[in-house]
Amino acid sequence: SQQGCDPFAQTQRSKLQHRRARINQQINKEMRMRAGAENLFRATSNHKVKETVALELSYVNSNLQLLKEELEELNSSVDVYQNDSESISVPMIPLGLKETKELDLLVALKDFISEHYGEEGVLFEKEIKEFMELRQAMRTPSRNEAGLELLMEYYNQLYFLDSRFFPPTKTLGIFFHWYDSLTGVPSHQRALAFEKGSVLFNLGALHTQIGARQDRASLPGLNQAIDAFQKAAGAFNYLKENFSNAPSLDMSAASLTMLVRLMVAQVQECVFEKMTLLRAQNDFLARLQLAQEAARVEEVYSLVHQTMSQPHVKDYVPFSWTTMVHVKSEHFKALSHYFAAIALCDCPAPSDAELLEQEKAFLQFHVTMPEGPSLRVLLQDPEERRKLGKAHLKKAIMKHEEAMRIHGLCKILRKMDILQEVLSFAHKRSLSKYSEIDHEEDFFEMGEAPDIHPKTHQKPEIKSPNFSQVKVTDLFHRLGPLSVFSAKNKWYPARRVHLMRGENGFGFTLRGDSPVLIAGVIPGGCAAEAGLKEGDYIISVNGKDCKWSKHAEVVQLLKSTGKEGVDIGVITLQGSECPKAVDRKAAVMSSGSGMLKSNKENSRKSLMNSKSASTLLVWSKKSKRSKKSTYSGVPFTAVGDNEAMY
Repeated sequence: SQQGCDPFAQTQRSKLQHRRARINQQINKEMRMRAGAENLFRATSNHKVKETVALELSYVNSNLQLLKEELEELNSSVDVYQNDSESISVPMIPLGLKETKELDLLVALKDFISEHYGEEGVLFEKEIKEFMELRQAMRTPSRNEAGLELLMEYYNQLYFLDSRFFPPTKTLGIFFHWYDSLTGVPSHQRALAFEKGSVLFNLGALHTQIGARQDRASLPGLNQAIDAFQKAAGAFNYLKENFSNAPSLDMSAASLTMLVRLMVAQVQECVFEKMTLLRAQNDFLARLQLAQEAARVEEVYSLVHQTMSQPHVKDYVPFSWTTMVHVKSEHFKALSHYFAAIALCDCPAPSDAELLEQEKAFLQFHVTMPEGPSLRVLLQDPEERRKLGKAHLKKAIMKHEEAMRIHGLCKILRKMDILQEVLSFAHKRSLSKYSEIDHEEDFFEMGEAPDIHPKTHQKPEIKSPNFSQVKVTDLFHRLGPLSVFSAKNKWYPARRVHLMRGENGFGFTLRGDSPVLIAGVIPGGCAAEAGLKEGDYIISVNGKDCKWSKHAEVVQLLKSTGKEGVDIGVITLQGSECPKAVDRKAAVMSSGSGMLKSNKENSRKSLMNSKSASTLLVWSKKSKRSKKSTYSGVPFTAVGDNEAMY
């Protein structure tokens, strides 16, 4: 079975997770105290008591504030998740995993198995424990492919847990407890959708950590970072589209929109880095392209910054994140102007052959046309190129200074030397270029350089999770095929019937397999005498469990009985009692298409495609379950095999 990584290995990251868990516990305690104090405040009419409680409340609230700040500082420890390469890469923002409390399902599931399935709950302890071990392991996934697979495996297993143990009308009485990834505030719900959503959130968060730790100074590292951030965006987007009414802020639509945009921006930044790695820097067109890529990065980070400044998100996102995103948008704006200047000042004027291509590229380069001579003249005149280049550098330097100023306002970011280093390196580079092209006799009034038109050669993709890549088998398959033995179906208690074979056989027709269905009972025959009914499912023959048996196996068991007859165990689904002969044709018509779906579920390797997984993802209690597998009358056309008389 899959293992989580050892949470006690004292790496920096696990120390971080431990501190986070400890703060979460303290927050939990303060929240309980606050709830108690608030109740007392509302309930009491004694003025003195009210005053004392109000004091207590303000104390608890300031404690909570401090704990949240401490948590924010932890969440901003992006460097713990960064790689150890020597070369400087701008830090990326990873997300911490949502923590959860341990969950003991033993009693609840054993009770449900006894009550609903009529089986001995004790006999399923091994399966229940295996499920709980899987859940325990998925709390601390390792930061690699194996960790991602572990989360996927658990997510897929929840599909089966849902089908087996969560009837549409009743709750199991267990609560799923999860902590908010950013604030540490605890939430709990009975709905399994909350568990599913939280696991999906952690899948996205794990992708962000994997992306942040790649060595982006190499091409393979960059491609892996791009892939990881695209998959993170996909997980958060899938969560936003398939779940609603989440009880915790990190899974609200506003927050997920922000996270998707943040991931897309981080992909775009990697794409820019990829270009700087791949392109020959000295070519005019390559530099224009770099300037446009940088402008595109600036554009997406500006959008993230706007999103983070929205009312519902602003107070919730760590200040260091908002600052970092703001710093990056200014930094990349500066870079776009720097590369524009370099293209103009460091590249020779074009030959006649190059002129047309350069003119075409330059036409779509600026947001508005630069003042001064026509593009053709500008491109061929070194002095005009220098003037425009100087204007671009002036703007670049202003933006570098702005980025450094904003960076300096955030005490958490000030501790981050890497970012500081990157900003000041870029600033110095622009300054030295400026002094290099600045002539003492420059008296011309420098116009303001227009902004660069954002353009990318690689659009970020939002990659949805591919749940089918991790195959799982239903841990509780011994309960029988899901088409019949599910939480939403109800059946009458199993009956044991002793059946003798007459001269014309047993007197019934059988159809399908897993489980085999009695499709017809001949009036006056042995089966009818023994009390078998049309619509019964055969679950055992002579004490041998036949829930999963194929048609031929059951027939073989029946045929091998001698004069002493045979014991058959059957169940009847409630609501599938035999209809009148007149309705039979209608029953065939109406249940035909519906039953095919259930039979797909019959196979033990029930398709874990995302479609079947997503039908149950509604948070709200009014979850409309798939109606397809209800029985209207006898499931007559359950399977395509021809029925046979026995």
